[in-house]
Amino acid sequence: MTAIIDPTAALGPDVTMGEYVVIEAGVRLGAGVTLGHHVVVHAGTVIGAGTWVGDQAVLGRPPRPAPTSAVKTPPGLPPLRIGADCIIGAGAVVYNGTTIGEKTMIGDHAFVRDRCQIGSFVIVGSHVTIENEVNIGDYTKLQTGVYLCAWVTIEDHCFIAPCVVTTNDNYMGRTEKRFQERGGCTIRRGARVGANVTLLPNIEVGAEAFVAAGSIVTRDVPPATLVMGSPAKYMRDVSPDEFAE
Repeated sequence: MTAIIDPTAALGPDVTMGEYVVIEAGVRLGAGVTLGHHVVVHAGTVIGAGTWVGDQAVLGRPPRPAPTSAVKTPPGLPPLRIGADCIIGAGAVVYNGTTIGEKTMIGDHAFVRDRCQIGSFVIVGSHVTIENEVNIGDYTKLQTGVYLCAWVTIEDHCFIAPCVVTTNDNYMGRTEKRFQERGGCTIRRGARVGANVTLLPNIEVGAEAFVAAGSIVTRDVPPATLVMGSPAKYMRDVSPDEFAE
């Protein structure tokens, strides 16, 4: 009885919701969607059948960049789309312009910016931050506290351990030259990145590569190799019996 539901929203059968839910204009909820207490679903958001949303999640939030932000948001972003049978954790915030596949989990207090593409069967752990224009493939796992800067690409079946940090600007906001050279890392299929690793801008981690915990990666990592240290250096090849299926 406390929910506020715009009359243009379309709710499928067996949708359930907690107290003080807000559903804005044009929202579409599939059959069996569950919304926890105080969930806000912004205009136009589409949520697939069977998806569960935890308390105080905010879905489809419009971007509001700072006046001094170097990354400008284009007008007319499409609504957020969340696939079927997903889990969206308590306090998670997901912006519009983003698409999430089916059977993906977004953990408690995770933060996903606009213009991101997240595949199916993905795990995004609690307190993960995903900045704008990030692409994540199917079956990839991001553990607690991972930070993905803008323009990162991670392919299928990758494992990103807790507190991994990516970067995209070698000049840290100084000089105009940075606009031609900035860019996030690319992590190829089946690669694994250990806890507390830092990846510098525009680095490529090859398919099935292994980056040891605590490493600082300053150059590309060849496929199926293990690197370690600061700066990360080649240690050995990765055994084929460790490759992703």
